[in-house]
Amino acid sequence: MRILIDMDDVLADTSLKILNETNKRLGTNFTREQLNTSPEIYKEYYEKYSTVRGMLWEKGFFADIPLIQDAQEVVQKLHAKHEIFIVSAATEFPLSMDEKLEWLDKYFPYIGWSHTVFCGHKWMIKADYIIDDHEKNLINFEGKGLLFNATHNQHVKEFTRVHSWKEIETILL
Repeated sequence: MRILIDMDDVLADTSLKILNETNKRLGTNFTREQLNTSPEIYKEYYEKYSTVRGMLWEKGFFADIPLIQDAQEVVQKLHAKHEIFIVSAATEFPLSMDEKLEWLDKYFPYIGWSHTVFCGHKWMIKADYIIDDHEKNLINFEGKGLLFNATHNQHVKEFTRVHSWKEIETILL
């Protein structure tokens, strides 16, 4: 079985980094819990975040993003039984590509460059499954899409939602 795995907000907790940087740059104190439970606070946060969104194009932004809980362990188990490709829309943020490759080498060295794909349209890669946090990457995908739960995708109802890597382990292993 071939499985595609997105990086940001699937392997890497990019939303946490964005939240922390937004708070730091704007002197705010939004919490993930507030964003997940209050649409009004999320809207206020997003409007403020939009003013500093340029940070995503800054050198170094993607270098130190924390791992999503259990990602390393479960991906290694998946890799032992299945063909794994890491897919990322890193081309949207050109300075992120080196940082993402280094990040992957640090946390998932067994994946390697030959199974890492930076592209805008992930659906063009043939696979049995894709795990992603954005529905745009699941819509035209020919295999089965698993939507990794995130604050920004709560409105999406069309795909199988997964809330953790342990849940993915149960589904795919």
